[in-house]
Amino acid sequence: MSEDILNKKENTLNKKENNPMKEIFIDKVTVNIGVGESGGELEKAVKILELVTKKHVVKTVCKVKLPTWGIRPGLPIGCKTTLRGKDALDFIDLTLKAKRNKLKSKSFSKEGNFSYGIHEYLDVPGIKYDPDIGIRGFDVTVNLKRRGYRVKFKKYGSSKIGKSQKITKEDAIKFAQEKLKVVVEWLQMWKKIKTQKKF
Repeated sequence: MSEDILNKKENTLNKKENNPMKEIFIDKVTVNIGVGESGGELEKAVKILELVTKKHVVKTVCKVKLPTWGIRPGLPIGCKTTLRGKDALDFIDLTLKAKRNKLKSKSFSKEGNFSYGIHEYLDVPGIKYDPDIGIRGFDVTVNLKRRGYRVKFKKYGSSKIGKSQKITKEDAIKFAQEKLKVVVEWLQMWKKIKTQKKF
């Protein structure tokens, strides 16, 4: 009897693993630079993103008023571009080489997305230094998805995504390790262990 129960559990686990609705994909990759001001520095940031991504770049505008920082609503203070499909995957592979394929566990969010920063655009393989734009880094945000996630964006008949269909932090880490060959550094866990040893 116990063997039958174990076999049923194994079959259900195999079905879940082979379920095509549970497969994780890269939805999009957003590359951005936050300058904090408009003018010459922002134009240089736009050129950096165009140089690195080979895509059209749009400027991002401020939504709040902060007189101490000299910014107001509608003022361009940054730039970004979005990559999808093969372009997104190729860009991730390229920029992860600049990180030596290592990411910290805190780079992954509870919603199943992850981000990382490139300190200097020169760290990206194949990119040469341009004296006209100087040296600046950028941020990369990777959004993951499962089939059926667009149901919440429907105009008619929209509904919430089920809890089992949502991507967790653990799912995202597993995807990065298996599909992108990323080495995840568990710094937060080591910090907890060190603090426990002190007391």
